Amino acid sequence: MKISVLGCGRWGSFIAWYLANKGYDVYSWGPEEDYSYKVLKETGKNEYVSLDPRITLTCNLQEAVEHAEIIIISISSQGLDGFIKRIRAFDVSDKNFVLCMKGIEVSTGRRLSEVLTDNGISPERIAVWVGPGHIQAFVQGIPNCMVIDSQNEELKRYLADNFKSELIRFYYGDDLIGTEIGAAAKNVMGILAGMLDGCGLVSLKGPLMSRGAREVARLIRAMGGNELSAYGLAHLGDYETTLFSPYSHNRAYGELLVQGKKFEKLAEGVTTAAAMKKLGEKYGVDLPLTNTVYEVCYTQKDVEDYKSLASEVLSKLFSRDTKTEFYQ
Repeated sequence: MKISVLGCGRWGSFIAWYLANKGYDVYSWGPEEDYSYKVLKETGKNEYVSLDPRITLTCNLQEAVEHAEIIIISISSQGLDGFIKRIRAFDVSDKNFVLCMKGIEVSTGRRLSEVLTDNGISPERIAVWVGPGHIQAFVQGIPNCMVIDSQNEELKRYLADNFKSELIRFYYGDDLIGTEIGAAAKNVMGILAGMLDGCGLVSLKGPLMSRGAREVARLIRAMGGNELSAYGLAHLGDYETTLFSPYSHNRAYGELLVQGKKFEKLAEGVTTAAAMKKLGEKYGVDLPLTNTVYEVCYTQKDVEDYKSLASEVLSKLFSRDTKTEFYQ
């Protein structure tokens, strides 16, 4: 199997390393001017993995695309539309695409697989690979479970069966809407978890896990998916690595935000909160936790005391009308 991993940042570099160690012919692509690519090119490693000698590192996008039977994309979710347009300049009619990224396009509310289909990629050639697991743990040999989902039953089974190992146990997903929305939404809950850490309200992470999954379940159902997906690996199953882990970018972003400090790395949950807010309004779904994250991240950027702001916004959640636990 010939594989190209497009994007050589934190997750992309790990995927290339993981699949090369399984014996596959792997190309790892990054733009020549990109910091992550330069580090791998100049040093042969980054802070997570060493560049396996079986991996071909390239900044030539055409070379990477034409090499592959399976194209794995791992970039910032908001750049996917423009990136797939670049890829479509080449013949990809016989390529299968795997999205190893989590997010919702903020300008349109599109799921990432929809971004591909709207750019002419057949749904039968698209899969997503999501779920819990931090690279820092994986490279220490600590295993985890993940999920591969697709409208194409044969494709998702082929990928899961061939990508599995003692390090990653894969499950077959059966709800692409729920898998994608759940995977993206867990980053929003991660930011809120960090806010709780920063405000000294760690004991509220238990209720956050419960209410967060329920909130996402309502949205998944309204969008036509299976609400039980919110309780699967893509969302609730990923909470430990998002709500509690010191490695979580989104949790760290939330914690530093309420401390008035800047987080220097990518936190996809920020744009996802804006996208989910739009989806909630579109589908008439109550998303109080998502709206809390949105309010702190977007509407009060000129305040000096983010901790007081976060405490004030969080207190609003407790003053809401009493509801049954599983209201729709």
